[in-house]
Amino acid sequence: MITGMQQEDDPDPPGTPGRLILAAAPIGTPQDASFRLAAALYAAPLIAAEDTRRLRRLARSLGISLTGRIISYYEDVETARGPMLLGALAGGQDVLLVTDAGMPGISDPGYRLVRDALGAGITVTVLPGPSAVTAAVAVSGLPTDRFCFEGFVPRKAGERARRLAALRDERRTMVFFESPRRLGKTLADMAAAFGPSRRAAVCRELTKTHEEIRRGSLAELEQWASQGVLGEITLVIAGASGATGALARDAGHASDAAARVAAAEQAGSTRKEAITLVAGELGLPRREVYDAVVRAKPR
Repeated sequence: MITGMQQEDDPDPPGTPGRLILAAAPIGTPQDASFRLAAALYAAPLIAAEDTRRLRRLARSLGISLTGRIISYYEDVETARGPMLLGALAGGQDVLLVTDAGMPGISDPGYRLVRDALGAGITVTVLPGPSAVTAAVAVSGLPTDRFCFEGFVPRKAGERARRLAALRDERRTMVFFESPRRLGKTLADMAAAFGPSRRAAVCRELTKTHEEIRRGSLAELEQWASQGVLGEITLVIAGASGATGALARDAGHASDAAARVAAAEQAGSTRKEAITLVAGELGLPRREVYDAVVRAKPR
């Protein structure tokens, strides 16, 4: 149990603003917390927490007595409580910002406070730690040399379709957060936008007791998710192969898609079956293959 903390630096002179400290919290098992996080939680004069109950549970798991003032700082109160926290910082008090899991500001409250603190000339520092984004990329089995984080996909169908369409040609591995309630629908929309054969991984309950990693095509994962999924979800989607976007725009490639559909029909498939098959082979949305078939018809 932590009962004290050595000061690393000499006391700041009077009138010096406090520091805003962004602290990454464990994404699952409390044992992933660093000693620096434990010490910072113990010593912080003011802690802004997304969920104060979860913060207290974490402290108990780490054997820490929280000695500072604790306030809730979640999405609905983020704007209203920002000025109070900035006032505390300006008055020389350090503020430790923690969210439920992972790093503050990454699809969690924190960005606005960081922006405003920097604008006021206040020092912002970070205590790094567990991240669902990098953990999921590392374990996905997909390329890790270049990746991008896209946060949560929009909830509204039209906005979601437009966002995914804009990412269709993205070459980097993509990482998303998603609610388990919307996972099946999101995977279906991704299959339509990126092609049903695009490789992906669903990382569920990372570092927790019921951790599960599902890898496969978007079509396979959609079928699995349709049975119902629980827990925290991080999605990792393979980037476009490079031919995907070009196929949709280049007449020669479009002709190839149409020729493949014609060959599948000659082999006994219906038009709908053939389009679905070719879309999967080429990693294209069915609509693009259908359009290629229509354009290939004699005038």
